[in-house]
Amino acid sequence: MRTRYRNLNDVSNKKSFSELRKWQKERRSKVKDLTKNIPQCSNKRFQEIKENRSQTSYTWVGHSTFLIQLNGLNILTDPVWAKRMGFQKRLTEPGIPIEELPEIDIVVISHGHYDHLDFPTLKKLKGNPHYFVPIGLKSLFIKRGYKNVREMSWWESIEYKGIEIHFVPAQHWTRRLLFDMNTSHWGGWIFQTKNDTFYFVGDTGYFTGFQEIAERFTIDVVFMPIGAYEPEWFMAVSHISPEDSVKAFIELKAKQFVPMHYGAYRLADDTGPEALERLLKEWEKRQLPQEQLKVLAIGETVM
Repeated sequence: MRTRYRNLNDVSNKKSFSELRKWQKERRSKVKDLTKNIPQCSNKRFQEIKENRSQTSYTWVGHSTFLIQLNGLNILTDPVWAKRMGFQKRLTEPGIPIEELPEIDIVVISHGHYDHLDFPTLKKLKGNPHYFVPIGLKSLFIKRGYKNVREMSWWESIEYKGIEIHFVPAQHWTRRLLFDMNTSHWGGWIFQTKNDTFYFVGDTGYFTGFQEIAERFTIDVVFMPIGAYEPEWFMAVSHISPEDSVKAFIELKAKQFVPMHYGAYRLADDTGPEALERLLKEWEKRQLPQEQLKVLAIGETVM
């Protein structure tokens, strides 16, 4: 029998058929403006990114995909350049055309959902990346011919070419086929050098794990999801709201908040601009320093 993975405290994400029907009925009654989208950066730095092997940087490609340049290595998080997700067309173009990427050294996957693990994208990557994946996913990569794959469990760490890579908990679930629900795990990734600690949260609802992560790590930059939260009665267990993302940031005691997981695909009923508006409102409500919030345009690079 295949292992089925769980959340902390056995928090369940399972929904009944009646709950699914209720959401579908609600969704039909909502009118959303999908013409307003997250803007592209007007000053993209493709050439600098390609040549950079010394300076720390990060670039938001869109959704949960970042190019992180750290300790001379090029890291991609949840690389997805797909033009569609199911029946939904991508709302915003990726911030970097895939052919403009430098050679990739490391790819991390937060979990197996299609908006976070897209094999057609992986086939197009330059270089010979080493893949770090949650426990339960390695066999899927091996079947497709990928050899440089390291499977990791929660709280497991490995040193790779001068970077400490840690796999940490998240509150979510996963499925790619009809009968493989939760047969691989989910989580976030922390990249640690002597100068920087970056935390890529992955996909998650709000959970007590943020407090434990804060006890173990001093985080400089957290890449935090803020979208796909509506309706909250249905989504909250799996997708953190903008307000709870700020609460999590405070608990993490991180230095900088970079929002992600909004604006590229319509995975729930909220829109990218709505998610961002709620984030900014909560930030102001809590009177947090503006310099700690780094809202990126798509394709924007921070060096």
